[in-house]
Amino acid sequence: MDKDAAQRVTEVLDSQQCWNLLRGVSVGRLAVWLGDHPDIFPINYTVDQGTVVFRTGAGTKLVAALGEFPVAMEVDGVDANTGVAWSVVLHGKATPVKQLDDVVNSFSLPLFPWEAGKKDHFVRVPADSISGRRFTVTEPLTWWTPYSGIKRSAVE
Repeated sequence: MDKDAAQRVTEVLDSQQCWNLLRGVSVGRLAVWLGDHPDIFPINYTVDQGTVVFRTGAGTKLVAALGEFPVAMEVDGVDANTGVAWSVVLHGKATPVKQLDDVVNSFSLPLFPWEAGKKDHFVRVPADSISGRRFTVTEPLTWWTPYSGIKRSAVE
């Protein structure tokens, strides 16, 4: 196998590697089932005791996250210097943080929402499953085709 082919191999991450990557960032996407369709929301989160915790205000995200269906969460990153990217996906049933001790402890977690407003609901997502991949980002010219420069006929 040549050097370029070796770099294109996708590495499947074990659960500990996934958790370590999740601890290194604080923004991800929460996928939920909302009525008759899926939806996705950006969230600020932290890892706590083998779970993901986020805080939010009352509204659509909270209602959907705590609904009858499990949620999925996706977090990714890339090292601009090495071109190595990673992606972690977690699935689980979100639950509200309600026990007094848990609520008090949640206020000390490093959760810093980007958007101002009342974010007084803490939600915990234990992982029913967690998986991740690490790979080298492919050079953009790899995807170039003779049709790449063709002008589109309509505004998109």
